[in-house]
Amino acid sequence: MPESAGRVLLAYSGGLDTSCILAWLIEKGYEVYAFMADVGQEEDFAAAEKKALKVGAKKFFLEDLRREFVTELIYPAVQANCIYENVYLLGTSLARPVIARGMIAVAEREGCDFVSHGCTGKGNDQVRFELAFYGLKPDIKVIAPWRIPEFYHRFAGRRDLLAYAAEKDIPVAQTTAKPWSTDENLFHISYEAGILEDPNTTPPADMWKLTTAPEDAPANPEKITIEFKRGLPVKVTVEGQKTYEDPVDIFLALNTLGRKHGIGRIDIVENRFIGVKSRGCYESPGATILRAAHIDLEGLTLDRNVRALRDQFVTIELSKVLYNGHFFTPEREFITSAIPASQRTVNGLVKLKLYKGNVVIEGRSSPEGLYDEQQASMDELGGFEPSDTTGFIAIESIRIKKWAQSNIAKGQAGVEPKDVYGSRV
Repeated sequence: MPESAGRVLLAYSGGLDTSCILAWLIEKGYEVYAFMADVGQEEDFAAAEKKALKVGAKKFFLEDLRREFVTELIYPAVQANCIYENVYLLGTSLARPVIARGMIAVAEREGCDFVSHGCTGKGNDQVRFELAFYGLKPDIKVIAPWRIPEFYHRFAGRRDLLAYAAEKDIPVAQTTAKPWSTDENLFHISYEAGILEDPNTTPPADMWKLTTAPEDAPANPEKITIEFKRGLPVKVTVEGQKTYEDPVDIFLALNTLGRKHGIGRIDIVENRFIGVKSRGCYESPGATILRAAHIDLEGLTLDRNVRALRDQFVTIELSKVLYNGHFFTPEREFITSAIPASQRTVNGLVKLKLYKGNVVIEGRSSPEGLYDEQQASMDELGGFEPSDTTGFIAIESIRIKKWAQSNIAKGQAGVEPKDVYGSRV
């Protein structure tokens, strides 16, 4: 019997790519163990295990990482209002650190020489996984088939993979009739590739797996209240129904509500870390609700300078760290150390209405006391003297007057909207 090329722990999804990679690694003489992480995806794990072992995996490992995913990745991202390019809520990016951590733990325990993944050589996930592997275990060796010429020349496209799967009798959910790939976890599901690579192709209605189409969502809105403590959701109350307090139960409940009411669909073209533009479609129902509520409560409870610094630094930089796969780095530790201080006063309740794809804020309350109803009133002084604003106006007027005088000196007196925007409004 030929000597094994080494023991490999493969990040296995049960889908087309990793099933073919599993068979290919065995062809190359490796002893392959399959690893799956339960991060909340709707998956038949027993069927995936059966498939992996049928293809030839020597062992199969399933790690339940849902609670870790919610408490250590999702909720800090909610506290920081993380978002990439003002639209993507980072659902795929958020799951990679916990999957990599679980995988390295198994690799060390089982004495694996290599870890492997099925990430495309044109995508972000190869970066996220491999930088995480090295951040956790610097001496680990990685096999990335989609960057090995022998592999990617043999499997030039998804049709080749489907043909190989048929040859090896590997059952796959993807077919030529639905040629797109998906990645799902408790936070979201993503769709890319195949017909979606044309950015002008409208996704077919049957592609969307999680959410009801907004036009088909219930005609009656549903009302909920979310309670936050230090920026973390601690209770969700559905009007006339149940209350949820466990961190995982809270997120699952919001997912159920968001799916029912058609909330959280986006279709975007984003800039990948490696320099390629990519079209992706995403469904993030619970995350969309939670983010809207959290941002609203911050308006009531967060000091304006703290909020500005957090928005300009923590939100932007942590979003980039997550998207680019730099989670196990000193910069991520530095950035996340600022989150607890920024969220100290984010305590209170937010009332929301969920209706046909919309998250409508209906009110908020907090014991923090930064909002003074009398002081904000236009009908009474409430301890605030209008003359107090004179100083603010005087300081700003100095800057604006100097700008106007400069324009006059240049013959540009009376600047009109056309000078600012390029055309008269």
